[in-house]
Amino acid sequence: MSGKRDNSSRLVYSTEKGDICKKCQEPKNDCRCRKRPLASVGDGIVRVGRETKGRKGKGVSLVTGVPLEGEALLQLARRLKTICGSGGTVKNGIIEIQGDHRDRLLEALGKEGFVVRE
Repeated sequence: MSGKRDNSSRLVYSTEKGDICKKCQEPKNDCRCRKRPLASVGDGIVRVGRETKGRKGKGVSLVTGVPLEGEALLQLARRLKTICGSGGTVKNGIIEIQGDHRDRLLEALGKEGFVVRE
């Protein structure tokens, strides 16, 4: 055998480091590709809208441009879902609330101190 390594083989597990990420070949705890980028400041305006695309006609209210990340964003989403009395989720920094609750969201986000637009 020559000194060349076969491209079809890769390290999957190390007894020292544990599971290895497929993409960056780092230990999964130190994986670079799974870390989310910091929230962009943008223009500082939180926007509230409604979307039905890809939901079989069911509408969701979208909250974009929130300058929070991680647990703070999840806590805000939880408070907004409680105010609206509806379910929802956080995907890629965008808060989705089931149903059309734009008026309630505008009011609630304004009280939270955000600059809000529809």
